[in-house]
Amino acid sequence: MQAVYRVIESAAPSKATVFITGESGTGKEVCAEAIHAASTRSNKPIIALNCAAIPKDLIESELFGHVKGAFTGAASEREGAAEMANGGTLFLDEICEMDMDLQSKLLRFIQTGSFQKVGSSQVKSVDVRFVCATNRDPWLQVQQGKFREDLYYRLHVIPLELPPLRERGDDVIAIANALLALFSAEEGKDFCRFSDEVTTQLLRYDWPGNVRQLQNVIRNIVVLHNGEEVSKEMLPSPVARVSGAEIASTGDNTRSEAANSASATHEPVKPASPVVMKADIEPLWKTEKRAIEVAIDVCNGNIPQAAGLLEVSPSTLYRKLQAWQKSAAHE
Repeated sequence: MQAVYRVIESAAPSKATVFITGESGTGKEVCAEAIHAASTRSNKPIIALNCAAIPKDLIESELFGHVKGAFTGAASEREGAAEMANGGTLFLDEICEMDMDLQSKLLRFIQTGSFQKVGSSQVKSVDVRFVCATNRDPWLQVQQGKFREDLYYRLHVIPLELPPLRERGDDVIAIANALLALFSAEEGKDFCRFSDEVTTQLLRYDWPGNVRQLQNVIRNIVVLHNGEEVSKEMLPSPVARVSGAEIASTGDNTRSEAANSASATHEPVKPASPVVMKADIEPLWKTEKRAIEVAIDVCNGNIPQAAGLLEVSPSTLYRKLQAWQKSAAHE
């Protein structure tokens, strides 16, 4: 992270485009905000546009704006993110999810600084600094034909890779302490420290949802409990299990009893196999649907956040939800 901070410090004052990569929840938008805050443009706005969360038929309007009557529902003229970010920073999140047709227009916009609103023939010029982010491998997307190679080279000026939380060692505890203090103040609670057991648990967990998941865990603890010290009993699932440790422990107890019994008769221990009937097997899509619904429910309806916990792109969840809605409508 010190290397990340040095890149931010060096790159912030320039107009060079920064391309941030990292898993969902590692703090790519926070990083973009830090770059903007340390730049000479900090007195102007930073406008964020999530390319995965907006339907492809609306993203051009969101980026460049539209004039009245440009399409059905365009009741008035509207500024796009490019115009609102004039003089400041335009943050394009999940850039690899952008439709190929719009990528060519974005390339021209980056090269010339000019664009046309949807439905308008008037050319407008703005001065913006670009910061992009993706949770995918951008070069792999280029090789698969999903991302323009010329746009990649135009944007990939200063690459910045954010490491996942599981590779950041004791940073987990430093971040958790900061979040505990913040959320305790917001909720009017007295929490100020973690027990030794909790500290060990936080360090052992692999945090697939990264800092975003850690935020949710600390918020859950603060909202649902009271006290000054966070104890192990307050940890929500799955952190409380530490990637299956609890299940393994249960299995160890079972194996221990079997071993004691076997040692008396000098017989080898055979692992018990669960009995699974054909009726117990359900279609894969039902299992997937249930997992997605649980993740969305845990994230209070925040689909990009749920996608981060499931380690898929938000567009994948939107597509599956839409397909299930259509299927339900036909039924």
